[in-house]
Amino acid sequence: MFSLRFTPEALETLRLIERHPRAGLEKQIKKALGYLQLNPRHPSLNTHEFHSMEHPFEATGKVFEAYAQNNTPSAYRIFWCYGPQKKEITIIAITSHP
Repeated sequence: MFSLRFTPEALETLRLIERHPRAGLEKQIKKALGYLQLNPRHPSLNTHEFHSMEHPFEATGKVFEAYAQNNTPSAYRIFWCYGPQKKEITIIAITSHP
């Protein structure tokens, strides 16, 4: 099991979604975050490497994209990386897919 850490931007997005809920989005994001904690490779997350974002802790580190929603217009994604500590995942961003 991993512990989750949030960048200030990701935490602000999560708080904004909590304050202004829309059609189950908060529940879907929190469910995806729960899967990330238990198993970052959970099949419903469709986790894959994302190359257009820099790792916040390591110059050569990998950033991943996980699905919070699928088959939805402007579906939300969670961008994350491992670290900075062992058994820790940092949520870099929570954003809608363009």
